[in-house]
Formats: sequence, C-alpha cells, structure tokens
Amino acid sequence: MNAARNLREFFGRLRTMLKVDLLRMFATPTVYIMFGISFAIPVLILVMTASVGGMSEGGASAATFTNVWQAIGSASANGGTMSMDITTMCNMDLLFFLIAIFVCLFVGEDFRSGYVKNLFAVRAKKTDYVASKTVALFAAAVGMIALYFVGAMIGGKIAGLSFSAAEAGTSAGGIVACVVCKIFLAPVFISIALTLAAVGKQRVWISVACSLAAGMLLFMTLAIAAPLNAGALNAVMCAAGGAMFAVGLGAVSGVVLNKTNLV
Repeated sequence: MNAARNLREFFGRLRTMLKVDLLRMFATPTVYIMFGISFAIPVLILVMTASVGGMSEGGASAATFTNVWQAIGSASANGGTMSMDITTMCNMDLLFFLIAIFVCLFVGEDFRSGYVKNLFAVRAKKTDYVASKTVALFAAAVGMIALYFVGAMIGGKIAGLSFSAAEAGTSAGGIVACVVCKIFLAPVFISIALTLAAVGKQRVWISVACSLAAGMLLFMTLAIAAPLNAGALNAVMCAAGGAMFAVGLGAVSGVVLNKTNLV
C-alpha cells in the first residue's frame, strides 16, 4: 500500500514538474534553433554532396550519397561490419551530439538563472527534477529526429537521389525500425549529458565538452545498434539500453545534485 501510494505521489509530482519544464523549454528560442538545425543538417548534407558530383580533389571517385536512406543510417553487412565513409559518418547519428548540446544548455540555464536553487528550496526533490528533465528532453529529441527525417526527404528530393529501400540494402520495415531504434537510444545521450550537466552546473562549456567526448566514444556503437536494416531485436535492445541508462544515470544525477552545491 505504501509503495503504491509513493508511486502515485511520484507521478503526481512528475506530472506537475513536467508541465513546467515543457513550458519553459518551448518558451526559449534555443529549442527552435535546435529544431531548425536538425531540419537543415540533412538538406545541406545531401544537396552539397550531390553538387560535388562524387569526385575528390585529385579527380578520383569519392564516396557520396546515392540514396536518400543513407542519410538515415548505414545498412550492416552480413558480417556485421560497415565501411567507414561519408555516408556512414554523416547520417542521423549526428543528431545525438546536437541532443547532448541541447541538454547541457537547457540544464545549465537552470543553474545559471538560479531556477534550480529556488526550485529545491521550495518543495522539489532531486529525483523528480532529473526524471522530469529526462522526459522533457526526450520529447525534444523525438522532435529533432522527426524534423531530421523530414529534412532528409526534402534534401533527397532536391538532390535527385533514389528513394529505393532495396538499393540501400534494407526494406521499409528496416527503415522504420532504424528510426525507432534511434529514438530509443536518445535517452542514452540525454542521461549522459544530464549527469555531466549536473556536474558542470552553470559551467556549460565543461558539460558540453565532456558530453561530446562521451558521444565520440559511443558514436561507432550507434551504427551497430541501429543499422538501416534494423529489426525487432535491435529495437528491443535499444529500448532496454535506453531505459537502463535513463534509470541508472538518472540515479547518479540525483546523487550528484544531493552531494554538491547548487551553484
């Protein structure tokens, strides 16, 4: 009975704080700038690489985008390996760095403005704050991924690229699973950046630098965990990984906030 009551109280507090976080997030220009960048990245990548014509400086053939779905992800080969070229490095996985930067900026502003100190002085718990921030930032991450997808479709159309899934080594189901996997992986980067933002507090440059460094270490794992020809197993594994990171690092963030000064 006590556990059920505590759980209801937690979700009640979370709902209230989440409303505030969403209102504050969508009232700032930063989130719309991030949305705009998310939309512009695939358009610029696809149009600019198409205009180069696939030729390097020495006149030799260079790897370039030939299919719009390459901007979403890379299909894994039979052996599970992938070639390392521009089509592998410049796809939707770049968004995770942008998501990490946004997390640091959003949380850092809470510390810089004194919002966090006032919030905790009134009634909020550290765990409620972390949970609310994770959910709100996840909603922003989903929006960024959706806008990237739209931008890729428009950029591919402008560049005259093929929309054939078979040519990209996947299927319609694989593409959907790939995007779903990337959505499920967003909490991994959100929770890492949130923990580092709790450490850096108003020193946003520290949390941004550390978050980008952590992202670099995980970047190659993204192509393996969420390939363009992903399946149901990939989605389940990404969902489990995202949930474990969100819960585990969320607890770490709460400890950091409890053990350090809020300045």
